[in-house]
Amino acid sequence: MRQRAARDQKRLDSGAVSSPRDLENLQREIASLAKRQGDLEDVVLEVMERRESAQERVAELTDRVASVQSKIDDAVERRDAALEEIDGEAASVTKEREVVAGSVPADLLKLYDKLREQQGGIGAAKLYARTCQGCRQELAITELNEIRRAAPDTVVRCENCRRILVRTPESGL
Repeated sequence: MRQRAARDQKRLDSGAVSSPRDLENLQREIASLAKRQGDLEDVVLEVMERRESAQERVAELTDRVASVQSKIDDAVERRDAALEEIDGEAASVTKEREVVAGSVPADLLKLYDKLREQQGGIGAAKLYARTCQGCRQELAITELNEIRRAAPDTVVRCENCRRILVRTPESGL
């Protein structure tokens, strides 16, 4: 567009066009080209401003992504450390369970494992203040009287959830 305007201006200045009508048309075309060039430059400026704004937004979002990724990496690191600690504790507890299980009669251990599987991982529950801590229900007086009369080494079970009841001084017997 600039080349065309420069060429038309050169034709106008050279005097090669002598007809007043052609001169007028050439002047209008030069003015039209100048207006069109101004409009295009305004569009280019607007596009450049939007591009600059978009680049700033990209930089801002890139920083936010980096921040979030840093937080994710930190959380993953903490999770992995916690899992390692849990795995260590699980191994330790498993070893302790094997030692304790060795001293428990086989039939009682079998019953406990069966109940544990049926009851979502809890095969025995503490009897506390006349309440089974497995199902959280208070035992009836008749059940409590039966448990009181039972020998200390007798395995007693909750009538509600069927878990093995562990008697302690806080049992309320």
